[in-house]
Amino acid sequence: MIRVGLLGCGNIGHIIAKNRGNFEITALYDIIFDKARELADISGGVPYDDFDSFVMQDFDYVIEAASVKAVRLYGEKVLRNKKNLIVMSVGALGDVEYRKDLVGIAREYGMKIHIPSGAITGLDNLKAGQIAKIESLLLKTTKSPASLGITTDKKVLVFRGKANECIKEFPKNVNVSVALSLAAGMDAEVELWADPAVERNIHEIFLSAEFGDIYIRVNNVQSPDNPATSYLAALSILTLLNNLENPLVVGT
Repeated sequence: MIRVGLLGCGNIGHIIAKNRGNFEITALYDIIFDKARELADISGGVPYDDFDSFVMQDFDYVIEAASVKAVRLYGEKVLRNKKNLIVMSVGALGDVEYRKDLVGIAREYGMKIHIPSGAITGLDNLKAGQIAKIESLLLKTTKSPASLGITTDKKVLVFRGKANECIKEFPKNVNVSVALSLAAGMDAEVELWADPAVERNIHEIFLSAEFGDIYIRVNNVQSPDNPATSYLAALSILTLLNNLENPLVVGT
């Protein structure tokens, strides 16, 4: 059975803890210790109020379910302690230099950095863009104003630009734009819309390449207790974990 340490004990952490399959949560850490202690009662793991003590425990993977800031603070320590890292807040890897450093450390210590599909689909086939030329790649995301922390009574364009710039302004909302860029091997264009008429998070992917055109629309149910996150994002971590040791590999 795979042993994991959970970094971040909020909404996504609860979904992961309540849906354990072929893995066990042996250790938990959150900067708010009461959250780790509460989730420990559900998961059966041991809560820690000190990150260094947490990361030294006997487990194979750290699931980051906290924030972009948490990845930047703790990512290197995770790898140097010979733990594989599953990154939910992939926006942290939008910083090219930081990403190069982190990948270098993973290579040095023989570890892996896993990025779940998150709130979108199609990342497998978008990897073809690293081989065949992509002419254009656009992510159009529409969310409720409340999830973006703004107030408006009509649909408005909140941001237009590159993924690595969008994640700086909205680190909790458009991690998918960085995942999309990493899969395709190019910095995606992003449009972020706030619409009071929508009840779900909507991601639309428009791609034109020498291998064809792709259009994907994902209409996500919001994660319980956190409208800024899609339920599918948490489920993608569970899917990744459930397939790590499966001898039958589907997709690239």
